[in-house]
Parts: sequence; C-alpha cells; structure tokens
Amino acid sequence: MALVTLLGTLFLLGGAATVSAHSAVRDTDPREGSVLKSAPREVTMTFTESVGITDDSLRVLSPENRRVNAGDTQHVPGRSDTVRVRLNDGLPDGTFTVAWRVVSADSHPISGAFTFSIGKPSETTVPVAVEPAVNPASGALYDIARYAAYAAVSLLLGVAVFVLACSPSSAEPLRGLVRAGWWTLLATTVALVFLRGPYERGTGPSTVFDPALIENTLTSRPGWALLARLALLAAAAVFLVRTEAALRRSAEPKPAVLAAGGFLAVALAVTWAVAEHASAGIQVPAAMTSSVLHLLAMAVWLGGLGALLTVLHRSRTPLAATSVTRFSRIAFTSVTVLVLTGVYQSWRGLGSWDAVSGTSYGRILVVKVCAVVGLLAAAAFSRRWTARLSDDVEQPSQKPVPEPAPELEKVGAGGGAAAGNTVPAAAERGPASVSASAAGTTAETAAGTTAGSPSTPSEPAVSPSESASESASASASSSASGPEEAGVRHRSLRRSVLAEVVVGVAVLVITTVLTGTQPGRAELETAAAESTAAAADGPTASTTLIPFDVGTPGGHGKVQIVLEPGRVGENTVEAVIIGPDGGVATVPEIRLSFTLDSQKIGPIDAGLTNKGGYWGTESLNLPLAGTWTMKVTVRTTDIDQVSETRRVKIAR
Repeated sequence: MALVTLLGTLFLLGGAATVSAHSAVRDTDPREGSVLKSAPREVTMTFTESVGITDDSLRVLSPENRRVNAGDTQHVPGRSDTVRVRLNDGLPDGTFTVAWRVVSADSHPISGAFTFSIGKPSETTVPVAVEPAVNPASGALYDIARYAAYAAVSLLLGVAVFVLACSPSSAEPLRGLVRAGWWTLLATTVALVFLRGPYERGTGPSTVFDPALIENTLTSRPGWALLARLALLAAAAVFLVRTEAALRRSAEPKPAVLAAGGFLAVALAVTWAVAEHASAGIQVPAAMTSSVLHLLAMAVWLGGLGALLTVLHRSRTPLAATSVTRFSRIAFTSVTVLVLTGVYQSWRGLGSWDAVSGTSYGRILVVKVCAVVGLLAAAAFSRRWTARLSDDVEQPSQKPVPEPAPELEKVGAGGGAAAGNTVPAAAERGPASVSASAAGTTAETAAGTTAGSPSTPSEPAVSPSESASESASASASSSASGPEEAGVRHRSLRRSVLAEVVVGVAVLVITTVLTGTQPGRAELETAAAESTAAAADGPTASTTLIPFDVGTPGGHGKVQIVLEPGRVGENTVEAVIIGPDGGVATVPEIRLSFTLDSQKIGPIDAGLTNKGGYWGTESLNLPLAGTWTMKVTVRTTDIDQVSETRRVKIAR
C-alpha cells in the first residue's frame, strides 16, 4: 500500500510546476561569454534562492591572473538572492574570470566560474583552477559526522520511547544504548561545529581550528542550529537522569516530565529541519513540519527496533508479549507518518516525473523507496511473530480451571466430602493436579447421579483414576510443548527484527545522502531558466571552433570565430587561426559568408580584414533571425585553401 501510494504520487507529478528548493545561478551581469565595449563597474550574480556569502565569495581575475576586486562581496540592498562586488577602475582589455562560492539557504556550499571580455577576448585566457565546492577530505569527515548524528538521534529518541511506552520487563540492557546515543550525538555535534567552516570554504581538515572559520560558523544559521542542539542535549541529560531515577524506584515519570521530554525531542528534530532542504524553497512552514515529523517517526521506528533487538538478545528476563505488541502499534504509526511525509517531501523535491529518472536526486530517491519496501517486508514478518506471541498470552485466559458442579454438595456424605475437598487441594499443587481432580470429580458426580440407572454399552463407565491420568498426561504434554514453541517464536522474532535493523541502517544512510543532494526541482528550474533566457534574449556571443586541413605539411589547424551579439542587425566578427602547435598563427586570407537557406538569403560576405593577429569586422549585418549556414574559407598559401561550414543561430 505504501509503495503504491508513493509511486502513484510520483506519477501524478508530471504536471507539477518546478520551483527551486536548492540554490542555482539564475543570471549574471556581465553575462557569461559576453564581450563588452567598456569595463563594467561591478559584477552581479543572482541565484534562485537566498544565499550566504563571505568577503571573498566573488573573485574577479584579470587576464594576468591578478585580482581586480575593489571591495568585499556584498548583498544587493533588499535582495538576499543577489550578490555583487565592485571592480577597480581602468581595467585593461581582455578576458576576465569570475570565480564564485556561496552557501545556499539549505546550508549546502556551491561554487563555479564564468568569463567575460572587455574590448576583445584575450588570445590566451588565463587558466584558473576553480576549487571544488567541497574539499574531499573535509567533505568526507563532515558526512561521517552527519551519518553518525542521524544514527545517534535515532538511538537516543527511539530507545527512550521504547522504554517509556512499551515498559519492558528489564530496562537494564537499554541504559547503555541511551547513553551511547547521547554521547555520540554530543560528540558529532561538536565535530560538526568545527568541520562546518572547512566544509563551506572548501579548505582541508587542517583549518578546522581556524578562529575565523569557527566565528563564521557560529554566526551562520547552521551554526546557530548546532549550538541549539548542544543546549538541548544538556537539557536532555537532566531529563534522562530524572526518568532513570523514577524507573529505578518502580515509579512512573510525572506527566510534566514526559511533556518536557516530548518538547526536547521535537526541538532536537527542528535543529535538523532549519538547516536543510525544508528551510528553503516552496511551502517552508509545511516542509519544516513534515521534516520534523519524518525525522521523529524514523527515530522512533529505527531506534525502537534497536532497543527491541537488544532486549531480545541480552535481557535475562524474557520480553513480555505485551511489550512487543505495544511497540508493534507504535511502529505501525511511525511507518504511516513516514509514508505520508515521504510522499510530500518527494513531491516537493522532484516536482515532475522527468526528475525521477533524469536527476541524481530522483535516482537516489528510487533506491530509498526500494530499501523502504524491503524494510516493510521485514516489518510484516515481525508483526506476524508478534501476533503469535500475543496469542500465547491470551490462550490460557480462554481456558479457565473447571469449577466443581453444584450437585457435588448433594451427593452422599462420603462421596460429597471427598468431592468437595478434591479441587481446592489439587489447585494448590498445580495445573496437572487441577485437571486430574476436576476429571475425578466429574466422574464421581456422574456415578452418584446415575446410581439407580443401568449403564448402556454405548457409554462405558470410566474410572476416576483413568480420567485423572489421561488429563494429567495431556496437561504435561501441553506444558512441555508451550515453552518450546514460545522459544521458536522468540528466535524468529529476533531474526526478523535483526533484518529490520540492517535494512533500516541502509535506509538511514541513503536518507543522509539524499539530504546532501540537489533536489530535482532545482536542476529542472535551472535548465528552464537558461532555456527561457536564451529564447528571450538570444545569445550574447557565439564562439565556434572549426578544424581545417588543406592537405599540405603544416597546413592544418583550427579557426575560432566569435560572433557578437549573435542577433538580428549589426554584429562584430573576430576570427583567429590556431596552428598545429596550439599557438596563434597567421594566414594570408580568411573569408566568411552567411546564408539563410530557409529564406533564400545570401550568401552575405562578412568582409573580414586583417586586424594584426586576427581577422575581423564590426559591420556584419544579418537581417533575419534563424539558423544560418556560416562558411569559412582559410587560405594558407597562394594556392592552398580549404572551406568548412557550420550552422549558427541568430536571435531576434
């Protein structure tokens, strides 16, 4: 049912609109690859959602690889999704590189680079090694801490709920689990505080104790969430101590204490929700609520499974079936919450059917759904064995000890006295004696009430001793088979719960990976934004690299043609020859023409002239939009030349 519901919802997403839940570049000014006639005063970048920045989030580098920022990176006033940096005056001509790094609203760092040119593109663009968004070593340590934190909160909350709600016969084996969960969550939270800086800045683990990075972390929203988690853990320690003291006295914790524990659990879950995908994008209040419920349900289910498995394996006192039944009901409720919140989060993170197979987020989500189906299958086996254990508890109450018949008091003095004393005395000796005495009493009663009647062949008389012997044998056989069957069912329950725990850990790992993956909505929105911008504005510059070979020694290379702005009307063309050695070469002549076959226009000669190192023109006029055929002819000697064609799009 859960699988069908989830897949059906994903199918219905085909018509959903795409809205971002993860930051991506929406626009830049200057545009990527554009050629400007004069130097800009600043560089501006707009993202799909609000972003966090540092002083050097935008670094603008000259063709000589020198930084030309005139100040720190800042947000545009009133725009948390737009950042800018002012540039120095008197910038030279050439190609400039903008390397950028920001932190999206869901706490994930992103980075990249783009170029623009002033006057004309540089003959050789300065190579800039753009740093990855996350340093591999720092990212690995940060992810390990995140995985451990998820496992720790599951252990802490799940085991606590199991002890308080299921009332196991012995909670001694679970105290160690609760303490392990608390200490692990404390250690991972402290580790995340120190690792957050290198994770955001893309630096190595050697900078974990850098005061500037720590200060930056503690003044950011993820840092505030981590500090709040530490404070909540201190309060949780007080709650656990008081609860444990009450349980040692065999007293139920007070309702106020339990309410405080529930508040702490919800608050701990909020520290995750405010720093991840739920905090950005559409429907933030609903997404935050869904994320908190999802995390709590996951913790109660998986942590409770760990507690159940521990009690089944380590407890000296057999686990009561009533405790297993209670947890089964709690687990069912948790699964229901997980399915409902999971469907909503899937819709919010994907937004369309194409995102399921066309994005990393969608593919990982499919893997998680398959793992959850396996988890539900293991849970079904656990529920079956739980039901059988419950039947074992209920069956004795359905078979009460037979009461002596009222007629026994009216039988003769000797028989009546014997009958009246048999059942109470046997009851003191155990079930077998009770059965024997009851059988004997019944036989005596039958004999007394039918003394004056002859026995019929179809109803042979049975002696009291024979009846008692048969009843005692049956009772002994039942007593021998009962513990054996109960043992088999306990072992089967342990195996099914162990399978649940193993698959549950896999689901937990996949979930953690999913929270660090860009949602499918963001990928689709970025692609749609780029497509819309291209359709509306057209390309700001078109660069085409065309190989050529005239068939003579040294007569091959490439011609790079830059067409700017690539729109109807007047355009500028620059053609550069790249020789066999990769350097700029000179040729006697380059001719360029354009033909629009669909409208039977052309060929239009571009009229290139030698500009000293390259061939170009500033007066190419293209009258209509469409896909034009560009033909370039390169003459390497007085008699050797070759022509190549390419198709280019001209916007309105």
